[in-house]
Order: sequence, then C-alpha cells, then structure tokens
Amino acid sequence: MPEPDGRNVAHPQLRLLVFSGSLREASLNTRLARLAATYAAKKGATVDLAALRDFDVPLFDADAEAKVGIPRGAQELARRLSASDAFVISSPEYNASMPGVLKNLIDWTSRLRPQPFHEKQALLLSASPSMVGGNRGLWALRVPLEHLGARVYPDMFSLAMAHQALEGDRFVDPALQQRFEKNLDAFLNLAEATKHYPCIKKAWVEFLGETPGLPEDRVEQTS
Repeated sequence: MPEPDGRNVAHPQLRLLVFSGSLREASLNTRLARLAATYAAKKGATVDLAALRDFDVPLFDADAEAKVGIPRGAQELARRLSASDAFVISSPEYNASMPGVLKNLIDWTSRLRPQPFHEKQALLLSASPSMVGGNRGLWALRVPLEHLGARVYPDMFSLAMAHQALEGDRFVDPALQQRFEKNLDAFLNLAEATKHYPCIKKAWVEFLGETPGLPEDRVEQTS
C-alpha cells in the first residue's frame, strides 16, 4: 500500500500469476509479460511466470468432457490461479478480438468447481506492432473474465508499435516505462489491499487517481 508521501512499499505476501496469451516464442506479449513479472518481483511480490503452453488443452468439446473430464492444461491453470492472489495476462489482438486459443482455455477452465476466476484481481496488458496496441482484444477479453467473476482492473495497458517501443528488458521511451510501472503499482496496491481486507471483495473500490462520479457510473449492490 502507498505511504502518506506517495511512495509505494513492497508487496511481500502478494502471489501473482503472469502469463502471455500467445504461443509464439518471440511474441511481443510474452516479452511484455516478462517485464511485468520482473517488475512485480522487484516490488516484492511472489511471481509465477507461466507460458500458455503450460496450459495446453484441446478444442472444447462437451462430449469429450463427459467421457474423459477436464484436460490437464485447464486443471493446471486452475491450480496456479488458486495458488495466486491475482493474475496478469498479456494478450495479443487477433482480428480485433482475443486469440481463440486463450478463449478456448478460459472456456475449459471455467468448467471446474469452485470457479477458478471468481473474485480474482486481474490486470490485462497487450502489445502490438499496430497503432491500436491490441486494445480492442483486451476489451473482448474482459467480457468472459468479468462474467466469470474476475475483478478486472479498469486501467488496461496497451503498447502500440511494440516492435519499436521495446528494447531488451526495458521500454525505449522512459515516459512509457514510467506509465507501465505506475499502472502495475496501482494494480499491485489494489490486489494487496483485497488480500488483506476481504471487505473490498464485496464492493467496488475507486482505483488510485480516479474521482468518483455519479452513483450509477459503477455500482455493485450488496445485501
């Protein structure tokens, strides 16, 4: 959590699962996921950096599920989600939406009980050589995750012209590096607060820097 002077303290007990939504070895999103994992670890979080291939599953088929059950890849994702307090996905954009392989994995994993994504804090990132930065794909990805109960952080990070913006393990533009780190800091603070103060799971919390608007802007009613 931030100190009164605005400094961010470490997150010694926060467990974070980070993975890319791309299978390609040289994927820009895999590089962005690594940057996020490295920064979170630097801030004191315990990071589980996974690869999408760790969660390999066949095409979803209800008949196959009835015969052999949930595939190991989906069970592995569920296990690692359960062992984490929050998760980060860096996902590419395919045809203005999310990758089919990632949606297929979510569909399989959602069949497990208890529901693995429920009430998990999530941060979505994207990297693309386009000027849009993969942002349209993140809006599509939010839909199933929020439907399954994940608390997707409002401020998503999309990196446009990523093939030119990344150099090694840093951003070429220091201002962009600062924005990336500020986004992660705010998410980590919220995830840590949710971990230590369960009441936060029962209501929306305005993220740092936002001025609350009218009640109908974003309200979750609780009994």
